[in-house]
Amino acid sequence: MIGITTRTSPLESQLSASHDAFVAGRPLDADEDVHMLPDIVDHVIERCSNRGDLVFDPFAGFGTTVVRALALGREALCIELLPERVDYLSKRVPGARVIEGDARELLRIIRNIEPPQPDASIDLILTSPPYMTAEHHEADPLTAYEEDNGDYARYLEELGLVAAQCARAIVPGGFVVWNLADIHHMGSTTHLIRDCTRVLAQYLTPVGLTEIVWDRYPHDLVADALLVFRRTPLGGTGRPAGPNFPGQRRARRPSTSPRVNAKASSPAPMIR
Repeated sequence: MIGITTRTSPLESQLSASHDAFVAGRPLDADEDVHMLPDIVDHVIERCSNRGDLVFDPFAGFGTTVVRALALGREALCIELLPERVDYLSKRVPGARVIEGDARELLRIIRNIEPPQPDASIDLILTSPPYMTAEHHEADPLTAYEEDNGDYARYLEELGLVAAQCARAIVPGGFVVWNLADIHHMGSTTHLIRDCTRVLAQYLTPVGLTEIVWDRYPHDLVADALLVFRRTPLGGTGRPAGPNFPGQRRARRPSTSPRVNAKASSPAPMIR
């Protein structure tokens, strides 16, 4: 049991997950992928947004979030670092806006797409960042594991950059939900859930944690959770949405007619 008190989360405190369903739903060529289950994603989208709302995933991966967002009547926007996955997503989810870029520059990217996505205009951010262990992990997850200069402290700092930008992108009162897992690898446990909770809490208000209980955990996972945060509503009280991020009126969202494989007009540098 993960000992974090739920305060005002719209999600259930505990959800179950099936390893067999996880394997059956795994995309082709994704043998090592630890992806969110569609049922888990549906629960978040249905509880944290309304039909017609915009759902954003800055670490799109194989697109579970945007696929389910569209299926549930939402609009979908995502960023993905790997060009081959952008191509895959453009075919799998033609109704979504799929942008090739680096999540660490998400604000610059979404401001420069066509049509631009202004600050405070996204209704729900739901994602699962690439995981890293604190030890025995040379590959850098934020370069799609393609650079062998991984450093756990820097990894958390750079996730903080993403969290800070999520706090700017989300509407006042909107939810930011990250899926993280604790990992036991080569004799040591990395407490990603705890560490990323601290990262997000610098910029957003924590409202709860949903424990995901597997019948058999995949790979080296030993705990799995949804971290539920919120930007303070206009006129609300509590933690502001990040340092120097005052509450602001919700920007009018641009028309979001489907744009497949849209790229920022000034693309984020691809780090390899």
